[in-house]
Amino acid sequence: MVGVASANPAPGAVVVAGLAGLVAGALSMAAGEYVSVSSQADTERADLAREQRELATEPALEHAELTGIYLGRGLSKELAAEVATQLMAHDALGAHARDELGMFDATRARPMQAAWSSAAAFAIGAAPPLLIAALAPSEYVVYAVLAVSLALLAGLGGLAARLGGAPPLRGIVRVTFWGAVAMATTALVGRLFGTVV
Repeated sequence: MVGVASANPAPGAVVVAGLAGLVAGALSMAAGEYVSVSSQADTERADLAREQRELATEPALEHAELTGIYLGRGLSKELAAEVATQLMAHDALGAHARDELGMFDATRARPMQAAWSSAAAFAIGAAPPLLIAALAPSEYVVYAVLAVSLALLAGLGGLAARLGGAPPLRGIVRVTFWGAVAMATTALVGRLFGTVV
């Protein structure tokens, strides 16, 4: 939107560009996330299939493998072997998926859920600048979109840093700086090429 607004377009063009960017960005994020998480899900399925084959053909080796994992976690040899026996009797594949492969039901790859979440997050983030562009007088659109976008980026950078246990100021500066660089670049492109196109 900043790039289009910098080209001094007809009124409404910034809003159309923003809406198109919101839709395209949300779909792009969803598609990228779907492909990425689908690849992860394919890997998980392949790992589980391999584990299932090994359990069927080499159960003693798989028992020893599980026992070794529990030994590494601090159990005595006898207890580790007993835990491995009990868990394999209950759900051998589940025990190996969890303790050998590190797969948990709560963290399994879910491509559609990831795609929808990514699209929604992008759309929610893109909506406030679009709303400002629709409401601001045309001569102030660039400044209004810049201000709102930078304020939102600063807030998100600080929140992400705080949630990650890092100093919020570092997150605020990093995200705001790179957001400003991206917006300045698009504004420059709009200014340089907007009157030519």
